[in-house]
Amino acid sequence: MTNTKKIEWILRIAVAGEFLGHGIFALQGKEQWIGWIGKLAGVEAGLATQLLFFVGIGDVLIAIFVLLRPMRPILLWAAFWGFWTALVRPIVGEPIWDFVERWANWGAPLALWFLLRKEKK
Repeated sequence: MTNTKKIEWILRIAVAGEFLGHGIFALQGKEQWIGWIGKLAGVEAGLATQLLFFVGIGDVLIAIFVLLRPMRPILLWAAFWGFWTALVRPIVGEPIWDFVERWANWGAPLALWFLLRKEKK
């Protein structure tokens, strides 16, 4: 196995782990995230919980796709979503370092996107 293939698999596992973990938290209805959705979207807790459930399904599906067959559009979405969910933290009043700490959440899918883009050429 080439080093490029090893790097690809490391990134695939890392991205899948991040999205699976966040997806499970969302499916479990993580209380803090429900509050953030309610605050950002201006909706009541019941609707925020439902929205979070669907986000959780999406995150789990991203994890599965990245492991089984990483597609570049899904990786771009994962990079965007990882950036947004990291950025949400200072927006809702958490320290800026909660955003900085999560740079890998968008950096890993973006790196995998570039790696797979390079292989296609």
